Amino acid sequence: MGLYVTKRSGEREPFSRSKILSGIRSACKNRPVDDLRLDTIAESVEESMRLLNRDVSSEEVGMATLDALRDIDDVAYVRFASVYKGFVDADDFAREIGMLVKSTAPKLRS
Repeated sequence: MGLYVTKRSGEREPFSRSKILSGIRSACKNRPVDDLRLDTIAESVEESMRLLNRDVSSEEVGMATLDALRDIDDVAYVRFASVYKGFVDADDFAREIGMLVKSTAPKLRS
C-alpha cells in the first residue's frame, strides 16, 4: 500500500519524494550542501512518514523536512520555512530566526 499525503485543501495525493527533493534543493541553492546530503534528507523524511503507517498531512511532511534542514544549514532552513509557512514580511523572518537561534544556541555553563 502506498503512502498518501493529505494537503491543506483536503486533497489526497501519493507521497512524492521528488517534491521533497525539489523543495530542499531550492532551499539549499548556493549553500554548502551536496546532492548526496539532499537525497539523504528526502529519503529520511519519506522513511519517517512511512513509519507512521498511515496517511500523513502535508504539515507533518513539512515539519519533518524543516527538522532535517535545521540540523544541516540555517539559511536553507529559513528559506524552506519562508515558503512552507508562507512568510509575508520581515517580522516573520525575524521571528523564525529568533526561534532557530534560541533552539540551537549552546547552553552556557555557570
